[in-house]
Amino acid sequence: MTTLSADEAVKLTTRACIACGASPAMAASLVTATLSAARFGHKDLGFPHLMDYLEALKAGRINGNARPSIRPVLPAFVHADADGGIAQLPFDLAYDDFRKRVSTFGVALYSQKNSYTAGELGYYVRRLALDGIVSIAVANGPALMTAAGSGKRVYCTNPIAFGVPTGAGQAPVVIDQASSATAFVRVKRAADLQQEIPEGWAVDRSGQPTTDAREAIEGALLPFGGYKGANIALIVELLAAGLSGSSWSMDGADFLTGDRSPDTGMTIIAIAPTAADKGFSERVRTHVERLTDVGVHVPTQSVETDSETSDLEVSEGHLRVLREIVFDAC
Repeated sequence: MTTLSADEAVKLTTRACIACGASPAMAASLVTATLSAARFGHKDLGFPHLMDYLEALKAGRINGNARPSIRPVLPAFVHADADGGIAQLPFDLAYDDFRKRVSTFGVALYSQKNSYTAGELGYYVRRLALDGIVSIAVANGPALMTAAGSGKRVYCTNPIAFGVPTGAGQAPVVIDQASSATAFVRVKRAADLQQEIPEGWAVDRSGQPTTDAREAIEGALLPFGGYKGANIALIVELLAAGLSGSSWSMDGADFLTGDRSPDTGMTIIAIAPTAADKGFSERVRTHVERLTDVGVHVPTQSVETDSETSDLEVSEGHLRVLREIVFDAC
């Protein structure tokens, strides 16, 4: 690993995104989300996943010049079409208006279709939580996971994220987890490093349990908790793909190969928590502290005021790829 200053990281990743075909607006959104994941979320969905975005931009799986369309289909229901681009850009464009709708109506829904993968889903709920909003986000994608009774890939990892504010300047509660036993990027990383994966994560092409990450890539991920995880994946599928009008996971294009957008769907339900209880955030923070005192792990994420200007760690391999992309573009 090596360390980059915040300024170096922003400049290098932005130049790499633009060199691969992203518009300046898309690059800004993707870099913000990537660095947010690297600092606060799942590290595998930071710089490692950025490599997938760059390859997808070069191959045409992401429309680098996408022009998202955003429209309120109901006063408290905003619908977006990402135009084959990234999921983060239309969300960023809609954010201020969506937040106002949450404040006005108490509850509002944002649903989006036709994008590349949603990236770190915790990014969306973390941002809302820092603005005092409770939210649940769900996203689907191309099928990677099987379910009981079927050896076929039927769902994506179909993650669900939940964010709750705990007061101004305080670390929000952020839960971000896949419906699968693990995220696909972790299996892919293990395959790249020729490492084994734990039992219960995946099956091979013939449906047999495997600890070989390369065989898992050819096979399918498993849901966590058996049919219970598969049921959650179905709930996510119906909310993310069903409400947005995006492709069902079984119909989505591969996000690692080809030149078609995977047409990922995402839905976010946001709630103004102080409508009935002005002291909501403080009450949550007190309860979180009580749970922590008795040994309960509560997934909160640090939001120090200087965190966005702090240094970032990136692997030598990823740093080399980014620099080569920028160098070749010059």
